[in-house]
Amino acid sequence: MRVTILQENLARGLSIVSRAVSPRSTLPVLANVLVATDEGRLRLSATNLELGITCWIGAKIVEEGSTTVPARTFTDLIATLPNDQVEMSLNVRNQKLNVRCGSSNTDINCIDAQEFPPMPVPDLADGIPINVTELKEMIQQVAFAASTDEARPVLTGVLMTAQGNQITLQAADGFRLSIRKAELSSPLPRPIKAIIPARALAELGRIASDSESTVTMVMPANRGQVIFHMKDVELVSQLIEGSYPDLEQVIPRSHQTRTVISTPAILKACKQAEIFAREGSHIARIQITPGSDNQPGTVEISGQSEETGFNQTVIDANIEGNQLLIAFNVRFLREVLDVIKTPNVILETNIETTPGVFRPVGEDNFLHVIMPMHLGG
Repeated sequence: MRVTILQENLARGLSIVSRAVSPRSTLPVLANVLVATDEGRLRLSATNLELGITCWIGAKIVEEGSTTVPARTFTDLIATLPNDQVEMSLNVRNQKLNVRCGSSNTDINCIDAQEFPPMPVPDLADGIPINVTELKEMIQQVAFAASTDEARPVLTGVLMTAQGNQITLQAADGFRLSIRKAELSSPLPRPIKAIIPARALAELGRIASDSESTVTMVMPANRGQVIFHMKDVELVSQLIEGSYPDLEQVIPRSHQTRTVISTPAILKACKQAEIFAREGSHIARIQITPGSDNQPGTVEISGQSEETGFNQTVIDANIEGNQLLIAFNVRFLREVLDVIKTPNVILETNIETTPGVFRPVGEDNFLHVIMPMHLGG
């Protein structure tokens, strides 16, 4: 293998695939990045057997070939090279990759590409095109609500369902849930239901380029995998087996109080409350008071701890219904308000011991439910 490639392109490609490298594995080759020529381009691939990412980069191919290079060594080296042409040549006999750029000359010990697990090749004819911008927003609004507790593997995933021309992502961790819907450009021939690891979707959101209009999703039959294909990047993930809980049962069907409030104002108030609440109970207390005599209603958000003190913000709001004091985990509040893009947000509540429902004003494709916390004395 002999190739010439721009340093910045190689560095960008390595930053995309290196997140799939296995840091701790009994297989040494999984700590490596596959570097291979592929139809006039250079292909980089990394996998930890659950998540795999491939990236194609424009390069001048002098001689075809492939090897696997230690990911950390390679990534760190390329990052220090000047923004210039990088020349790479492989000695197949001893599996040493020579890397030259400017005054730098390096030999890296590699592992034969034959030892690298094969990456699946998707049949794009069976693929489902999804708008990239919308998919990234869906992931942003849902994946954060998935659990990080491996004791319940299904909850570390995001349930993807698609039927007709509607696709839905939903996630929950036992304390909150997020549901986001979107329309597909064309109806599906058959329904889809799969649990995709939240981490895989988060990586997809990170690497999907806004310069592309669509990402093609392929679910090969009986493989337990999902593949997301773009022009220069491909991500493959194992699916999570199991039965996902019915989140619709958790969503309150009615409310006694409906609060409409400025999204930036309540987000800023929650960030201030979190500074104090994070040292103690992580509780943000929300006092909802309807208006009277042509006066607006108010929402008072407060956080406190014995160590750092007390913070309180009062915001005018449009409130219909009863007065209520309710408490939520302040980080959960901040995280959902961070992903609501509309100027105003709706909070629907009943009593202090039932969940709160958050919806963006003017959009009916997203909702988020947070379980309340005990207010104490």
